[in-house]
Amino acid sequence: MSPRVVPEQPAPGHAVCLDLRAEAYDPEDHHAAEDAVRRALAVPQAADERRFLVVDDADRLVGHQLLHERLSSYGPAHVVCLAVGAPGERNLRRTLTLRPPAAGVLWLLDGFRGPDAAALRPLVEVLATPEVFDAVLRALARVAGGVAVPAVRILEHDLSDEARARAWRQAVEALTGPDVPVAATAGTVPGELALLLDEAVPGSLSGHDWLPAHGRAGSRLLACRRALDDALDGYARVRGPAGLLTTAGRDTDLPGDIERLAGALREFRGTVADAFALAGGTRPSVEERGLLADRGIQLPEMPREITRTGIVPALRDHTQELIGRRLPLRSVAARLAALAARSAPAGSAARRATLDAVCGPDRLARLDARYPFRAGGPRLLAALVTGVLALLAGLWPGAGWAFGPAVGLLAAALALLMLRRRPNRSPDGRLDGGGSTGSGPRLVGGLVGGCAGAAVGQALGPPLWAAATALAVAVAAVVLLALRDWTLGVDDWWERADPEDAGRALDEIHALLVTAAVHDWLFADVRHHCSDGAGAVARLLRGLAATADAYAGPAVPDPYGNPDPYGTSGAGGPGGTGRAGGAGRAGDWDWDDWSDGGDPLDGAGAGVVWPDQHAWPGADAHAGAEARSGADASRGDAAWSGRHPWHGADARSGRQPGSGPGIPPGPDLSQDGGTWPGREVWPDADATPGGDAWPGADARQGPGTRPGPEPRPGPDAWQDGAAWPGGEEPRPTAPAGPASASTASAATASAPAAVPRWLERRYGDGGPALVDTLVTDLVEGVSAILDGCWAGVERDPGNAGRLPLDAPMTALLDETRVRLERDAAASPPPGRERGERPDAARLTGVAPDGVARLLAADDDTRLTVPLCGPEHLRLLSHEPGAVRRVRFVPETMRRGTTGDDIWRGTAEDVVWTDAGRHAGVLRLVPLRADVVHTVLAEEDGAP
Repeated sequence: MSPRVVPEQPAPGHAVCLDLRAEAYDPEDHHAAEDAVRRALAVPQAADERRFLVVDDADRLVGHQLLHERLSSYGPAHVVCLAVGAPGERNLRRTLTLRPPAAGVLWLLDGFRGPDAAALRPLVEVLATPEVFDAVLRALARVAGGVAVPAVRILEHDLSDEARARAWRQAVEALTGPDVPVAATAGTVPGELALLLDEAVPGSLSGHDWLPAHGRAGSRLLACRRALDDALDGYARVRGPAGLLTTAGRDTDLPGDIERLAGALREFRGTVADAFALAGGTRPSVEERGLLADRGIQLPEMPREITRTGIVPALRDHTQELIGRRLPLRSVAARLAALAARSAPAGSAARRATLDAVCGPDRLARLDARYPFRAGGPRLLAALVTGVLALLAGLWPGAGWAFGPAVGLLAAALALLMLRRRPNRSPDGRLDGGGSTGSGPRLVGGLVGGCAGAAVGQALGPPLWAAATALAVAVAAVVLLALRDWTLGVDDWWERADPEDAGRALDEIHALLVTAAVHDWLFADVRHHCSDGAGAVARLLRGLAATADAYAGPAVPDPYGNPDPYGTSGAGGPGGTGRAGGAGRAGDWDWDDWSDGGDPLDGAGAGVVWPDQHAWPGADAHAGAEARSGADASRGDAAWSGRHPWHGADARSGRQPGSGPGIPPGPDLSQDGGTWPGREVWPDADATPGGDAWPGADARQGPGTRPGPEPRPGPDAWQDGAAWPGGEEPRPTAPAGPASASTASAATASAPAAVPRWLERRYGDGGPALVDTLVTDLVEGVSAILDGCWAGVERDPGNAGRLPLDAPMTALLDETRVRLERDAAASPPPGRERGERPDAARLTGVAPDGVARLLAADDDTRLTVPLCGPEHLRLLSHEPGAVRRVRFVPETMRRGTTGDDIWRGTAEDVVWTDAGRHAGVLRLVPLRADVVHTVLAEEDGAP
């Protein structure tokens, strides 16, 4: 593992971290520190928010004065210095550069050197958070001399490997979706695009005269309408009583009018078909538009409802609306492809088939056909009716022999008149469709009925008034029946000839011409633009989905310099076993290989004897559990092994964190019953120090979580100036023997170290909102990527679909997955709205009850672990109330948390951070006045 303890690149908005310790660089590189300062200054920061977190050796602060001063070379800067001290140091010498209010020093005494230096990483990450950085700097300004020794308790909430891998897989699947064919419909689209799909004519063009009367097409259209009007007028004159009994319809030429109508319709149809073929391409040229004008088709200006410049904004809004509805990228691409297919102009030549369907040869042939005129109904019925009427007329005694047959003759005469004045015959006889009115049957029926009526009247001798009435009724009925038969016959012939169908065909042809003029000629360029743009975006979305599907892992360096931090190559790649593949390499120490302080060591460290193995309660059982779980430390999801520089094997194996570097292993209670000054004796392994240091410690923990070992007493326990029990801190010793020196050396280089005792980790299986939040971040990132493409779509949609988006999409996936790795519950990325982002519990699945208890404990010093050794107790200030406290909690644990009562009573001094992994307490204990010396660089002989 890399020896770095600060990230190479800080998170956005966080303090810039730089390491100036001697052991952080090659001893032969005399310019390493200057290069570190130069790289730190190169990191962009806001002018009024320039923060630097410096890790330095405590005995080199004066010698590095010029380096510290250079941090302010680009303007005022705020500096927090982590001064790593040695066990034997009793004084701290610093320069004026590191004095408040612009700077402060946290003195870390004992530990944090050699392999134990990796324990600085979680502390550095917490202090680099801008909210915590500013709070610590303000607290140091209130501490005498601006120098303090920290006592720490940090709770880390994070995801398990399996939950992280599962959430990422589900988020990517939800983002991309399965392969789908082109959708049958484009769905609901904005109004600007709907005009291109339904072939409707914009309202602003409804009154436009597409075919002026002076043009070729307009004159033929007008001829059609005039011929149809003449036919309708003639039909109205002929069908009434006047058409049969007067000369009003004698000059009416209905067959001629219909013939002229058919000819005009045929010519108009030919003109339209010729126009369709003339400008039949998908993008008519200027010359073709001129030819259309020559044929009498006048195209207007582009309507205000739609413009070429408005297509891409409407397409952008439509695409963002679909993506915002969380539709998978491939589903959005399918809809856009359907939109592209429907909006693409097929050209007016393709409408000739529609023209044939509207007015084809069969329809014209039906209009030219000659239909016979038929009136009078069934002939037998007509004869019977006429005979009955003649019988009534013949009832007049004596005179009935004349009146009866006369009525039959009247009926036959009227039938002959209908045949002579039939509407399907031209006045000159040129056009005649023939006809039949049944005059013969009427004549025969009338004669027979009249004679029969005369015989009956002669025999019965009815009164004169009755006979006269019967005669009048018979004559009136014959005339009325003849008029009815004439009207019905004319209507029947008109319906069969159906000249009005020519008017319907004319309207359909005109509507088809207008549709073609709007969508094939006027909107051709706009439709092409829309089709090309929708197709380009569909291709871009499919490419983004393919990139997401092929994504294997972050192609970015580990923030601490590890070559393969995410297990994407080597043993951690496909088919590998993560970090386990390199566990046996000598000297390959890794933070993730840290084990608890009481672990039996493997390999070169197997012979190291730790005299304080049983110093802490329950160490025997704890060491046994670690030995059993050691084999599991390298297991887990291969693709996610080593996902974070300080996600140790303890979390994967379920082991309990132990005492860490910089934390003395505590008094050996097996010897003489040592006690803390002013405190009771540490209880046995089944008890907790001073009662329950963690209220409700047996409460429900998050998934995969175990409560940490009891913390050692806080600073108030050693402010009385008492020395560490038993003298100097116990040190690991090697067993006697010839190999002791080499074994101890190997153990120092490769032995796993302990998880810091002040760091408690809780791992969750992922909350209900984790996947949705990841999808939201990815969707917003995809929208941001597309935002950079719309200008290209507007400028050249044909080539925009081939824009290479693999790099930005991979960067988005890297950024999202790295944030998932480092801080699953963090606030939104910079530049995005906070909105309704879920709380940490719904993201990680770990309840914030531990954080609430930590805050509720208020000034309970037993909860924090001092970062110094027992021999340094006398260096600390005993002044009451001099200790400053900084409590920090992620903002995501406060908003929207289920059961908000857990924050009731929270003090106002809590710092709410945008980072989502760490919560805890920093207690800054000042030093005695004679311990810290402020000197000039010249006094120390520095340049």
